[in-house]
Amino acid sequence: MNKPAPPPEVCDADPAAVSAGRARELIRQAVTPVAQIEKVSLREARGRVLAADVTAGAPVPNHTNSAMDGYALRGRDLPERGEKTFAVIGAAMAGKPFAGEVGAGQCVRIMTGAVLPSGADSVVAQERAVKEKDGARICAGETPGANIRRAGEDLEEGATAIRAGRRLAPSHIGLAASLGLCELPVFRRPRVAFFSNGDELRALGGALQTGEVYDSNRHTLHGMLAQEGAEITDLGIVGDDAEALAAALAQAGACADMVITSAGASVGEADYVREILTRLGKIDFWKVAVKPGRPLIFGSLHGENGGSLFFGLPGNPVSVMVTFEIFVKPALRQLAGETAAEPPRLLAKTESALRKRRGRAEYQRGVLSAGADGVTVRSTGEQGSGILRSMAEANCFIILPDDSAGAAAGELVEVLPFSRLW
Repeated sequence: MNKPAPPPEVCDADPAAVSAGRARELIRQAVTPVAQIEKVSLREARGRVLAADVTAGAPVPNHTNSAMDGYALRGRDLPERGEKTFAVIGAAMAGKPFAGEVGAGQCVRIMTGAVLPSGADSVVAQERAVKEKDGARICAGETPGANIRRAGEDLEEGATAIRAGRRLAPSHIGLAASLGLCELPVFRRPRVAFFSNGDELRALGGALQTGEVYDSNRHTLHGMLAQEGAEITDLGIVGDDAEALAAALAQAGACADMVITSAGASVGEADYVREILTRLGKIDFWKVAVKPGRPLIFGSLHGENGGSLFFGLPGNPVSVMVTFEIFVKPALRQLAGETAAEPPRLLAKTESALRKRRGRAEYQRGVLSAGADGVTVRSTGEQGSGILRSMAEANCFIILPDDSAGAAAGELVEVLPFSRLW
């Protein structure tokens, strides 16, 4: 008897949708970084994007100094066998150098960071010397030239210390301070205006009627935009009214480099955003082959100052966060002048099997961890686009490509860590 043929594999492809990779490329081509530059104090510079290279005006460190507490001496005087007592002729402290010169058989007690005395070229750590009444006894086995930091070994004069396009971290602030700089040139913060769209949305604090929901998307977007250092204009909730939407989009486009809406990007009878955008600007694409987040509009709004980038995000809370992380955040960083706009990805072993339909890329929520078995990732469970709890529990996206049908337990998968990983 012939066995019945297996059911055809369900495919999730949409001919009208662009791939995630193509969408990112179209976005990259459309973004022009802000050009305005301002100077800010070091205390205000963290998280800003550097607008010009920072160069060292002097060597760093600017003098050869000791890398640890010990005794400064001439390396050629160190004993090759046995031990030798050196006469201590003075002390060198950080900020208080020894004024004399170290001669044969002599040493200077020296503290970390203190200028290496004239004549000395080596430091023996205090733990490897025996202090005597007027000297220091040192055994064979010490290395000439050890335990010193030479002038300019960190940065030579004229060397580039921090390159333009870097988002400034505390380490960059400290490096700039070590060069004696009080302020840094940075690009103006990108201006972003956003609002939520839908008659069913209600502000926090009131009671909900049947069919109504609290507007969580606006608060999520505000948090993500604030984390990226944007100047934010929150235009609130706009109902399903074509004239009100057109007015809100015109207002947003007049004050922002980027405009973001949530909901209204689909094809329902009350989803007007796509139609209005064709009148007030242009659309580059309106569907992306990703899950969650297929109804994503990207384009631009016309304006006197060159116009604004436009992202019409889906209405489901998880879809908003996924599309923001994958598409909006890199565009926002590129807009801010950052050269490393794309997030890093890594590989991890799945702790269990992952299911998926072919046809579009999936960004499943996961928990990344490291243990005896290396870097592993597990799913947060149910992956519905309205389950916001899954995003709160996750610290990464598990990326399953368009043509993937899932992953077996123990298989390596690509992972996109969140910036709040630890």
